[in-house]
Amino acid sequence: MKIWIATGGTGGHVYPALSVATELARRGNKITISCDGRVRDMVARGAPAGARITHIWASGVGAKSKLQQMYALFKIGVSAAALTLRFVFSRPDRMVAFGGYASVAPVFAAHLWKIPTFLHEQNAAIGRANKFTMRWVKTLMTSFPDVAGIPATSSANVVYTGLPVRDDFKSRAAAPLLHDGRIFITGGSLGAQIMDDVVPGAIAAIKNKKIFVTHQTRPENVARLQKFYADNKIRANVLSFVHDMAGTIADADIVISRGGASTVVELQTVGRPAIIVPLNINPDQAANAAAFAKNGGGFAVEQSRFTPRWLTSTLGELLDNPSRLDKMAAKAYVPNMAVENIADLITK
Repeated sequence: MKIWIATGGTGGHVYPALSVATELARRGNKITISCDGRVRDMVARGAPAGARITHIWASGVGAKSKLQQMYALFKIGVSAAALTLRFVFSRPDRMVAFGGYASVAPVFAAHLWKIPTFLHEQNAAIGRANKFTMRWVKTLMTSFPDVAGIPATSSANVVYTGLPVRDDFKSRAAAPLLHDGRIFITGGSLGAQIMDDVVPGAIAAIKNKKIFVTHQTRPENVARLQKFYADNKIRANVLSFVHDMAGTIADADIVISRGGASTVVELQTVGRPAIIVPLNINPDQAANAAAFAKNGGGFAVEQSRFTPRWLTSTLGELLDNPSRLDKMAAKAYVPNMAVENIADLITK
């Protein structure tokens, strides 16, 4: 079977797409992956052997001037026309899109040629691009059991598949907590200033606790945070990039993070208690955090409530109650079979 996988924009769209592409290729399918220029190198490094990679001319439409929005829509329109013509001569049997504006043109072209199309939504609230393209898809696959914002007029079949994660997270699934006071702080790929402003002082105020901190931050903040932790006699590893994210999450008793879909699902896959502080301008992150907290695995905290005093009290209470942390870890854990679920759905 010839399967076209459309992705692009950010790693949150790309890594799940590559995981599914690898599984579909393993099953003997011929894979083409389309992406925009921002992630082409990322796709080339992670694509399965033999996969074709093609470029899509596209960029985001939101949060731009009217002129920039018109130009972005023009690029998507040109790409849609080019793909429509391309499919005259070489047409896939399935279209699988992983969201973002780089997916719009492939989905539209597939719709014109009546190619069965599957769309994946990473977040617990549907994104703008996916909301727009849902009118042309057969099946919407979701990362969370409940997704807000799906248009009532949509005729797409909604299937909860989960969000694909790398195998190194799955190999650590439901690992028992070590209870050695390890706290992992991550603000996403670029770090988050609020984590640097709130967390170190809150941890320093916790008395008589054995604590080891792994703190991911922006490169320009590494030296300052290292000095702070050293001055306060807190064992800490401060770094700008985490090479072994799965191992770092698995080693932690508590994780403090933003609410990106990939981060939340990685926490669920390993099963780790977490305090999630969603980006306050991003409703997708708020929905993801709420979905995680609903199961009892942790807390979803608005930035306005994420204060040093609150965090000191909360962390102190959790570290004093290992049995509560164990229960939270059990509630956070969600078995991840997303790659298999998606591949089965596409090929059946």
